[in-house]
Amino acid sequence: MTLLLFLSVLIGAILLGLPVAFALLLAAIALMLQLNLFSADILAQALINGVDSFPLLAIPFFLVAGEVMSTGGLSKRIVRMAVSLIGHKRGGLGYVAILTAILLAGLSGSAVADAAALVAILYPMMQKAGYPSGRSVGLLASGGIIAPVIPPSLPLILIGVAGNISIKNLFLGGIVPGLMMGVALMLVWNVLMRHENIETLERATTEERIAAFKDGIWALLLPVIIIGGIRFGVFTPTEAAVVAAVYAILVSTVIYREMTLQGFFQILVNAGRSTAMVMFLVGCAMVAAWLITVAQLPQQLATLLGPLVENPRLLMAVIMILVLCVGMVMDLSPTILILVPLLMPVVKLANIDPVYFGLMFVINCSIGLITPPVGTVLNVVCGVGRVPMSAAVKGSWPFIAAYLVLLALFVAFPSIITVPMKWFIG
Repeated sequence: MTLLLFLSVLIGAILLGLPVAFALLLAAIALMLQLNLFSADILAQALINGVDSFPLLAIPFFLVAGEVMSTGGLSKRIVRMAVSLIGHKRGGLGYVAILTAILLAGLSGSAVADAAALVAILYPMMQKAGYPSGRSVGLLASGGIIAPVIPPSLPLILIGVAGNISIKNLFLGGIVPGLMMGVALMLVWNVLMRHENIETLERATTEERIAAFKDGIWALLLPVIIIGGIRFGVFTPTEAAVVAAVYAILVSTVIYREMTLQGFFQILVNAGRSTAMVMFLVGCAMVAAWLITVAQLPQQLATLLGPLVENPRLLMAVIMILVLCVGMVMDLSPTILILVPLLMPVVKLANIDPVYFGLMFVINCSIGLITPPVGTVLNVVCGVGRVPMSAAVKGSWPFIAAYLVLLALFVAFPSIITVPMKWFIG
């Protein structure tokens, strides 16, 4: 009864058009009334305590770093390096897009920002070379969703906080599955391009490649510094966010000299707005998570899923189907903050590795960013590239299918993720 009340109020509020944060708060209040616990003081205190978390400090700094990379010249130098390496191959700009998406994922951690940057820089080049518009946009959107999986990643920070999972282990564990997503895109793109008559770029000379590498080396060093620093215990993921922001600012102002004081002020404003939205959503979600625990909703869910607890892979398959359905109609962050507190006790009961579960959850939710009817990233790339949504949806299906096959492989063979993850963690 309590679980039904929570879900009914939450879904009903969302369908009425309330923002997800307010819908979560309303569902939490409904639980408080059901349990005879309602108190405005307790509600306010729980809301503040929900965002009083050291790991969440990483969010504003990573947002600043991501904004600086887009406006300070780091992103376009990454593209130039990729073009010089593989731009001359058949369908070369597609491979450039995928390689750039992987490299940008190690810089910003935002699917929307990466996809928008890819479309703004590469889509005009792909149009000029004669690539099909829908397929091109579908590839660029699919490449953008690698960002939430490869560190630094804001969704991995959120799932670490919501599920009480080590963010360091999530960051290190996301490297291999993120790279495998890129390889899957390359394989599909190779098949799609076999019979296309596409104009190819001229092969870059050795001198041009060296020049592109020298110009972009400062951008490439950032993910090395972040991942290396976390791996060897030089700094925590939260401290890594500060390092990333400071490094990006220094490179953009001192070395590349492309960021002005006015531009930096606008970056701070944009990052501040994004941080406020994320923090309020997290605070409301943590209130709901606390009341979910008090109302023993996870135990009720565990009773429903009880027959599956003895078979962890079957349980993961069912959870992934549930998350995929929810992710198709809800954005990534709310999906994490709503479902993870409910599912984590069941996952632990089935002895599923929490880091593995967290990575699978984020990969699954990322796929939802490019699937209709919502498809946040798909909407962004269509807006930036001025491409009809119908064409983008049609062009993205081969890549979505590849991701779903990869997700099924991860469910069937968890060691694909867990073995490299343990090696990275040491």
